[in-house]
Amino acid sequence: MTIREDFLTTARIALDLMRHPQVGQNWDKPSVLPEFGVSGLAGHIGYQVLPLPDMIAAPTGDEPVVGLMEHYARANWTELDIDSEMHTRIRAGGEKIAAEGQDALCDQIEQTLDELAKMLPGLENRGVRMPHWGPWAVSLDDYLVTRLMEFVVHSDDLAVSVGVETPEFPRRVNETVIDLLTRMSLNKHRAIDVVRALSRKERAPQDITAF
Repeated sequence: MTIREDFLTTARIALDLMRHPQVGQNWDKPSVLPEFGVSGLAGHIGYQVLPLPDMIAAPTGDEPVVGLMEHYARANWTELDIDSEMHTRIRAGGEKIAAEGQDALCDQIEQTLDELAKMLPGLENRGVRMPHWGPWAVSLDDYLVTRLMEFVVHSDDLAVSVGVETPEFPRRVNETVIDLLTRMSLNKHRAIDVVRALSRKERAPQDITAF
């Protein structure tokens, strides 16, 4: 399995959750995330798929291609308050994507995944970037790692929000996501605290979250 196959598999698992009747029944209700509705959260999950064809079709820019930890350090979104301009824009973007309803959103995601299934296998590992980033890019495969994390984390948010079981993702996907979250956690916490949380419950700190 490659990271690109993992991306497609994980996206389709998240899509199955988004099609769940409980998601539709709770579409206009709040989610477990502050200031985020269920519809907006579903739209945010969809955003992990929908821009990708345009991103990989765009000409390669002259921005430096940085590693994942450098990317997150530059983006700095993990340090921002939920009422910050960036997080407000993220919530508004999710609601906009979901504006036509559950079925329309899910159909659009499925069509995009079918397109990506044809595009991704033969692509070089070129740099890609979101339009709202600063002047840097990450490699395509690194970008897909970040999307796996978004799918896994937000699928749990969505499932808990509507009262259904969180979907099971393949072990390889979970290993990739946990590796990324652990490295991100090390940017915020002492290494020994992360070690203790994973190995010594009697000395484990209360918080080693990556965000």
